[in-house]
Amino acid sequence: MDTCVWVDVERGALAPADVAALSQGEPVFISPVTLAELRFGAEIAPDASVRQKRLAALRRLERKPLLTIDGATGGIFGSLAAQIRAAGRQHRYRVQDLWLASQALQHSFRLLTRNARDFEDIPGLDLMLYQLAGPRTV
Repeated sequence: MDTCVWVDVERGALAPADVAALSQGEPVFISPVTLAELRFGAEIAPDASVRQKRLAALRRLERKPLLTIDGATGGIFGSLAAQIRAAGRQHRYRVQDLWLASQALQHSFRLLTRNARDFEDIPGLDLMLYQLAGPRTV
């Protein structure tokens, strides 16, 4: 799953039940890339209460099964970055997305995201898109 899924859950735009429905019963894994992005978001939070809320959400996610990044992942990443560059597109600002896509490709997993533009040009990636319905009322 793309990091945006977990950000949407933390913000209340998606409920955990929504994630379960979107994943259609398939196993859900967390990537070290996602953990890094979420930790960064927590560390730069504008105030202590937001930081604590984000860190609590991160602790919950750390219980999910972790997909590791290994040599095979690195090989896929390098190939994807080269293909994107050869096609005349920029790969440098997309490093985190390319790592997530590399992991999905390595394990033949679908990647759930609402950010189609970040992933639609990645060859062979099985992309699963969702849209937010609007602000969730509590």
